[in-house]
Amino acid sequence: MAATSSPPCHISLSFLRNLPPCATVQLVGFSSTVWTHRKLGGLTVARNNLAQDFLGDFGARDPYPEEIASQFGDKVLGNQSTEHKILIPNASVLSLSQLQCSPVSPSQSPLSADDAKTLLHKVLGWSIVEDKAGGLKIRCMWKVRDFRCGVELINRIHKVAEASGHYPSLHLENPTQVRAELSTTSIGGLSMNDFIMAAKIDDIKTSDLSPRKRVWA
Repeated sequence: MAATSSPPCHISLSFLRNLPPCATVQLVGFSSTVWTHRKLGGLTVARNNLAQDFLGDFGARDPYPEEIASQFGDKVLGNQSTEHKILIPNASVLSLSQLQCSPVSPSQSPLSADDAKTLLHKVLGWSIVEDKAGGLKIRCMWKVRDFRCGVELINRIHKVAEASGHYPSLHLENPTQVRAELSTTSIGGLSMNDFIMAAKIDDIKTSDLSPRKRVWA
């Protein structure tokens, strides 16, 4: 037996306007669908509480003359008169590179391994390693095009470190590889300053120093 579909439902706005606010209308023969109606600023709104019963029965349509006359488009959320608020992010959501290094007291404890792993997610290309004394530090390696590019990268890192007052250990391991390590010597481990400095180093432009990609014919 072929499936039958429900006949289209038409409710005039003049009918809805004559109803009292929050009236409930039972449409007989339409899967016990209940329509509620309420008034918002003079605009009559009808809403189907069980819209899934009519899923697929309705599509886009042109507005009725009564709707145009009511200027309903000026009353919806998103109109140019809608109030917008811009929230200023706090330090917890700012990028580490936007923070500044602060003095570290020798009595301060270094970051725990768990805290260091959490902060490591905020910097790119760095890894946690352990030094000979058992303290933690973070390390990053760069592959550069040649010796001149390696020296240039070290100079760029030094310039950023000079402005922040927190210096990494820099090594030109071979003509095409640069290594940087960060730790806070005064506390024998890692501090927030090390991760702030790592994030600032991540922001340094290095694309012009990287090895050129080989293009195959």
